[in-house]
This record gives sequence, C-alpha cells and structure tokens, in this order.
Amino acid sequence: MLKINDIIEVKTNKKGECFYNKEKINVINALPEEKLLVRVVKINKKGIDAKIDRVINASPYRNECKCSIYDKCGGCALLHMKYSYQLAYKKAKLAKKTKLKLHDVVASPEIYHYRNKIILGFKMVNNKVIAGLYEEDSHRIVGYNSCLLHDEISDNIVKTICKLIMKYHLTIYDEDRRVGLFRHVMIRKSYYTNQYMVVLVVSSSMFPGRNNFVKELRQAYPMISTIVQNVNKRATSIVLQDEERILFGKGYIEDMIDGKKFRISSRSFFQINLLQAENLYRKAISLLDLKKNEIVLDAYCGTGTIGICASEFANKVMGVELNKQAVVDAIQNAKINNIKNIRFYHEDATKFMIMCAKNKVKIDALIMDPTREGSTYAFIQAISKLKIKKVVYISCNPDTQLRDIEWFKQMGYSCNEMFLFDMFCHSNHLESVVLLTKEGK
Repeated sequence: MLKINDIIEVKTNKKGECFYNKEKINVINALPEEKLLVRVVKINKKGIDAKIDRVINASPYRNECKCSIYDKCGGCALLHMKYSYQLAYKKAKLAKKTKLKLHDVVASPEIYHYRNKIILGFKMVNNKVIAGLYEEDSHRIVGYNSCLLHDEISDNIVKTICKLIMKYHLTIYDEDRRVGLFRHVMIRKSYYTNQYMVVLVVSSSMFPGRNNFVKELRQAYPMISTIVQNVNKRATSIVLQDEERILFGKGYIEDMIDGKKFRISSRSFFQINLLQAENLYRKAISLLDLKKNEIVLDAYCGTGTIGICASEFANKVMGVELNKQAVVDAIQNAKINNIKNIRFYHEDATKFMIMCAKNKVKIDALIMDPTREGSTYAFIQAISKLKIKKVVYISCNPDTQLRDIEWFKQMGYSCNEMFLFDMFCHSNHLESVVLLTKEGK
C-alpha cells in the first residue's frame, strides 16, 4: 500500500493517465507517453496525487521549462507543454463540456513577453525589498527576477523601484497589520507607441521623497510617459482605488487597434495581448455582418475599443460600461478617432438593457464582453424582449459563457459554433467568441 512520500516509477498512456498496481495515480503535470519517477503527496477518498520527481523518458509534447518559479507561481500552468499541444489541450478540455462545434484555437502571434500590463506586490526578504507575483489563488508573493510574459524593460523598471524604496527608506505594506506604504506597482506598456505607464499603489496620500523618487525613475527610464500615484487605504484585495494623483505626464498612455488610437488610463480595461485582441475583434465584427443601416449596442464596453472598431460598419453604436473612468476614456477615444456615430453611457449593463427593453429602444445587433462571472439572466431576458436579431458574445471564461448560451437558447436563440483564441498563453485560460441568432421571424 502506498504511503505519503513514497517514490515510484510509472508510465503514462496516450491520454496522460497512469496506474500503479491497477490503482490510478493523478500525477501533476504528467503528459502522454512518459516514464516518470513520482513522489506521492496526497492520499484520500478521491484518490492518490503525486508530483514528478524526475522525468525518465519525456513525452514528445513536453516543453523545456525555462522559468525558475514555475512550480511556485502557477500563472503559467501549461508552460511544461509545447505550445502546439497547449492549444490542442485547451480545445479538448472545453470539448468535454459542450456539443458546440469548436474551431481550432487561434495561436497567439507572440507567445512570450506579450503582456502589456503587469501588477506586482512587495515583500521584505533579509531586509531587502523584493517585488513578486502572487501565487495562484493566494496572497503569498513569490519573488522573481524576470518573467517570460513581461517585456524586459517593465521588469527592469520594477527592479529600480525596489532600489528606490530602499534608498528613500520607504516601508512595505503589511496586509495583516495594515501598516506600511508601498502596496503594489502596476506597469502598462503600449505595443504600437512604446509608451510606459507606472502606477505606484500606496496606502497613504503622504509619500515622503516623492519628487526625487519620480525624478530618478524618469532619468533611468526616459520611455516612461506617465507616473501615477494611486492611494489604496482599504483592507481589500482590489489593487486600485479611486484616489489618484498624476506625478508625471498626462496620466494615460495611448495604443492602437486596427489603426485606431485608444487612450488607456490606470483603471481602464484594455486587452493584455494586443495582437491577439486584434484577431479576436476582427472575427467578432465579421460574425455580426453589420449593415450601414443597423444600430449596435456594445455592452460591457470598457474603453470602447470594439464598439469604435465596429462603428465604421454600422449606422450607430451605443456603448455601456459601469467603470466611470473607462467611460471617460471611451468618450475621449471616440473624439481622438473623429467618430461621431457612437455614444457611451455610464451604467450597469443589466440595468441599461432592462431600461432599453422598457422603452423599446431599437437595437439590431449586440456585442457583449462581460467579466469572468458572465452575464445575467435579466440581461439576456431583456435582449429577447427587444428581439435583437444577432448577438456576438466574447468571453474570457467559456464555462460561464456556456451557461449563458443555455439561457439564450431558452429564449429562442441558436448557437452552433465557437471560435477560440489563445489570449493568455501558457495558462489554462481561453478566450471564446460565439454568434447567437434569433430564431423565427
């Protein structure tokens, strides 16, 4: 009988499963067709879990992992897989949950250093300030030197910030005791304009040595376009709060999507993988097959990116978004691009849709891109009441999207296929797009 810390040799089959004395062993990160030396780490009613101690014969799908904190961070859970296998794995995993036709996952144009936004916490180690990533599903900070998903300049900016915190004798925030100044740093980078935004998240409006801190950071990295101080005094896991002070620059950076310019402030939503976002938006807009006389609603519109991209194909576009700062940016984005057939509303998407249904507002097509929690039954019910003919639903969580698709079907909408995009390389996450059309006359 197996015991905790027993080391055994196992082989995996073509499905990546392995057995020991006819008993199934769940080996973390095992791949098909491998011979492994594994260590038993858990035994309970659900089965036996083991971790790889040594790979004896590697799977043809195994990738050499070049990240020193891969097993601690958890952000790149699939980094041990070759990229082509990651795409197939994600599709197969989703296929078990739906009977929809799944198209092959569209590969990301860049699979490393693609993130245009990073958020890091701080901790003290041996009287030294260390920046780090949060371990998955925890508040534990894993110190790092560089990340395969970040660009090199962003990582170097973070290292300099750590040195400046030490130089100016500033303190690191302690979540348990609720004391200390520096909580987080957020860096945003624009792909096409190569601008950098640095957001220093602190627990107080008082920032000793602030001017010299900013001056040194700017001198070290002239490509920094703006530096913002965000004040977070609350006991919360939410990183950014409303109180901000612009320490340098305009308080925003600009980037492009399909030739259109977009303003991005600290709290605005903007896709983290820009080149893949362009692929996704093009597919979403093409699925709607918009006509010049049609009215489009862009729900959960963020900074108005996809609605603005769709505006040239429609008569009129409305955008609705709950984040007030994002709406401010969306209005500016429309002005920057000289788009006059779009209007944005600051409101909860469900409340806005219910109001539209009550007032029988004419909407021919809908674009929706909700958060990971998905949409609401009331939102979808209002869509049905308005008899909106076609809906494109973009999701970063296919599980909640599939739930919502069932609600749509209850109200007479059909959906036959799902388009998949690898927006978050090396993670388990997947971006999906579907077209829902109203059945009947």
